[in-house]
Amino acid sequence: MSLDPVLAKIDADLEAATERLMTLLRIPSISTDPAYKADCDKAADLLVEDLKSIGFDASKRPTPGHPMVIGHAEGSGPHLMFYGHYDVQPVDPLELWDAPPFEPAVEDTPKGKVIRGRGSSDDKGQLMTFVEACRAWKAVHGSLPARISIFFEGEEESGSPSLVPFMKENAEELTADIALICDTGLFGDSTPAIVTRLRGLLGEEVTITGPNKDLHSGMYGGIARNPIRVLAKIIAGLHDETGRITVPGFYDGVEELPQEIAAQWEALGFSNADFLGEVGLSQPAGEDGRSGLEMIWSRPTCEVNGISGGYEGDGFKTVLPSKASAKISFRLVPGQDPLKLRDSFRAYVTSQLPPDCTVEFADHGASPASMMATDRAEFEKARQALSDEWPNAAAYVGCGGSIPIAGYFKDILGMDAMLIGFGKDDDQIHSPNEKYDLSSFHKGIRSWARVLAALSE
Repeated sequence: MSLDPVLAKIDADLEAATERLMTLLRIPSISTDPAYKADCDKAADLLVEDLKSIGFDASKRPTPGHPMVIGHAEGSGPHLMFYGHYDVQPVDPLELWDAPPFEPAVEDTPKGKVIRGRGSSDDKGQLMTFVEACRAWKAVHGSLPARISIFFEGEEESGSPSLVPFMKENAEELTADIALICDTGLFGDSTPAIVTRLRGLLGEEVTITGPNKDLHSGMYGGIARNPIRVLAKIIAGLHDETGRITVPGFYDGVEELPQEIAAQWEALGFSNADFLGEVGLSQPAGEDGRSGLEMIWSRPTCEVNGISGGYEGDGFKTVLPSKASAKISFRLVPGQDPLKLRDSFRAYVTSQLPPDCTVEFADHGASPASMMATDRAEFEKARQALSDEWPNAAAYVGCGGSIPIAGYFKDILGMDAMLIGFGKDDDQIHSPNEKYDLSSFHKGIRSWARVLAALSE
């Protein structure tokens, strides 16, 4: 089936496609707030009817939380599974929005036209790029270039409590040749990217107890053990002078970046100064000898996310606290075992305790990193298809955060996943005034049309 008339159809239908997205954006499908349960149902219903209108066998599937939307369309060639989520983040603080968050509009900005509204980038605009690409293929050729399944979730922004049970219960129906996920972004403004590595996450809370009650620092200061001082010393010792993490065995299994990937990243022209300058910083603080992209994409980290202890109110209180706590997170890379690292971290902290101090630990989650199978032919086909659409060649990139669905596809369904998205760093997802560039929406649709054509060969 010819691609060119599909691309022409997408161009001609952009205004109508944008209005269909606007209709979805007007629904306040905030999954974390029970007050919006009916709106989440409404968004699912709208997507079901839209998928049916372009030939999918689509239905809304109940869960203990918000429903899933599942659709299947027959076609020749490989079986592709596309995942997205229709729920959105809360809009607070509402007073910081320049316009009502669920009254979307196309706005002119100095950088071009944008679609403004909650969910425009995360993830309604992104998921609709794929739906619109399918619509164009169907309109032009009467069928799709591959067998396609759709999987839309309604709880991604509230921790996905129903996702894993649903995937396990429906594993046979949800299994395809490869999964496609559109919840990522471009590199810069015009370089398409396929995310091939996602860091995992280990969260730990440490509470150190010294005296059995808070003490007067004049009466006990100097003779009594201060747990804040103990905790501060332990935290300071988690990194050496070169920025490496000192937890025993922390780097076991961590491999160096493949040379061909390192070359792609170097060609992206990432600037440490520009990246840090946007947040008022100037100097990288990670491991010595590592590039900026290595630090945020392919190297593990240890960060203190919060510290508490003693008097934290207004004014001053000369107290020697009984307890001190810290919340510490580790971003993990492929090859690291989060449960093994948890044991090692706890053993390290315990070994640093002086007399008269005890420690308690609280678990805040542990998930391994994900590495995509870039040796599969589909990855290079998709990379070339994206390169044909955008000004710059597509690159395999990393992601400093975690996208659990990619790991679930692998662990539960045995499927590899490709993460392709068209968001930009300034889309303000999760923040007031969220937007999605109209060019991202338009070229995103065209990109998926090209990827479908490439994968169906």
